[in-house]
Amino acid sequence: MATVAVIRTGGKQYKVREGETLEIERLSAEPGSSAEFADVLLLAQDSKVQVGKPTVSGAKVVAEVVAHDRAPKVVAFKYRRREGYHRTVGHRQARTRIKIKTIQAGK
Repeated sequence: MATVAVIRTGGKQYKVREGETLEIERLSAEPGSSAEFADVLLLAQDSKVQVGKPTVSGAKVVAEVVAHDRAPKVVAFKYRRREGYHRTVGHRQARTRIKIKTIQAGK
């Protein structure tokens, strides 16, 4: 079994493995640079599992920033019947695509 970690970034939690690519909330790092995530909530290596209280001390996940883009548009339509009121609001969330390089265990 490969090393698996649960990290927290952007107010969300993500289950990650080495070599995996995922999209997270926008980071300030430039594409091609590396990003470190020290908020590791859980770390599983083979049959050994470490659960953080609240984080695993010393553990970190190193990832490479691949690209920045935006999610597909989400449309919110507000409407009140018989009042002539309707509004359409669109939103595109900024996100960053990262590739997990290494998962380093804590103490």
